[in-house]
Amino acid sequence: MRDILILTEADLRGLVTLDLDAVEVVERAFAALATGGVVMPPILSMELPDVHGEVDVKTAYIPGFEGFAIKVSPGFFDNPKLGLPSLNGLMILFSTRTGLVEALLLDNGYLTDVRTAAAGAVAARHLAPAEVRTAGIIGTGVQARLQAEAAHLVRPFQEVLVWGRDAAKAGQCAADIGDALGISARVEADPAALVAASQLVITTTPARQPVLRADWLHPGLHITAMGSDQAGKQEIDPAVFARLDRYVPDRQSQTALLGELRGAIAAGVVAADATFAELGDVVGDPALGRPADDAITLADLTGTGAQDTAIATFAVALVRRRGVGAVIQA
Repeated sequence: MRDILILTEADLRGLVTLDLDAVEVVERAFAALATGGVVMPPILSMELPDVHGEVDVKTAYIPGFEGFAIKVSPGFFDNPKLGLPSLNGLMILFSTRTGLVEALLLDNGYLTDVRTAAAGAVAARHLAPAEVRTAGIIGTGVQARLQAEAAHLVRPFQEVLVWGRDAAKAGQCAADIGDALGISARVEADPAALVAASQLVITTTPARQPVLRADWLHPGLHITAMGSDQAGKQEIDPAVFARLDRYVPDRQSQTALLGELRGAIAAGVVAADATFAELGDVVGDPALGRPADDAITLADLTGTGAQDTAIATFAVALVRRRGVGAVIQA
């Protein structure tokens, strides 16, 4: 018989927060990805158009971490009509020593939200200008709010601009960000004007047509694009790539299939055999980060299994120190 931890979303929300500790553990996972010792298979991804849904399964083994996670992340986007959330999911943490199940994390996607936002902070830390006065958020969902909060941890800007297709949702999102960070936050009705006024722009939408255009770019801009994680999605105009001083994928093998790089290759703007330093490489070597104050840079985040293993291991370590959660024997 052995003990298995059972953790609910409420347990996890009470322990794991979007703070610098979470950012550091996700940054550590990216650094490990650059060493070659990580085992991270391709994402198992299913698009289910008949039910307006999608399912992703991600995992990774990271040397030095006590566990590895397997995450199942469904998104069923008609659920709000039923009074249910669009996103849910769970993680299973296994021991790297024995392979036995150590914990079941019934987080309903909460840990994914935290680790995704933390990855945005890692990208901003290494690629955004040293001084960010205004951040622009394109999108109005959970990640719009969390990405703003995460970026503010590493680039404490004074103003946030929010654009969304639904003005009422954009207004609520801006109000929530302003309240959370204690800074000025307002809706910008013109996304081009939002980009023009910002030094850091984060795109957080499930768009299938670009929401950020190449002719909006300006020197000194960093963009973090994190909404494209399926082959049909695209937030960034492929022509943007022709104007970049640096492009950084979280995992190039993924961004070439699921991220913004896919659209740039399809449009012929980037050669199919081009190679780029990944975010983990940038973490390990600052020379691969922002090349100059006036550079234009883009981080392309599709989400990695390494992030899931990092945040799950981090969460269970916190739980064990605090004695939270239920235990079953198996």
